[in-house]
Amino acid sequence: MNIELKLSEKYFYKIGEVSALTKLPSSVLRFWESEFSFLRPRKSQGRHRVYDRQTIETVLEIKRMLYEEGYTIMGLKRHWRRRRNQTTTEVPQDKVEQVRTQLQDILGILNSHSTKSGEVSAHQ
Repeated sequence: MNIELKLSEKYFYKIGEVSALTKLPSSVLRFWESEFSFLRPRKSQGRHRVYDRQTIETVLEIKRMLYEEGYTIMGLKRHWRRRRNQTTTEVPQDKVEQVRTQLQDILGILNSHSTKSGEVSAHQ
């Protein structure tokens, strides 16, 4: 995607650059900031808006949902509120076991090194 290539070149973008990338007027970006509490670009030392990659992706998602999916601003606010409230993520049990095994292996390595150097080993 062309936007992906442009976004990987820099870490931060001014509002005019974001406007060009997203094909949205700067006034729309500023309006969305006032409407959506989750859309808050950082401010530079000179108090200019600077957008990072994640914020630009959020702008593109808002644009898609409003213009392509037909959400209203109120509907989009409700959607994001529900999305924020669903922060718990289910992790598959096999992934949990895999990570547990890897951590136990790391602990074993650390214990063997500390035992060799005369330190007390960690408990499992």
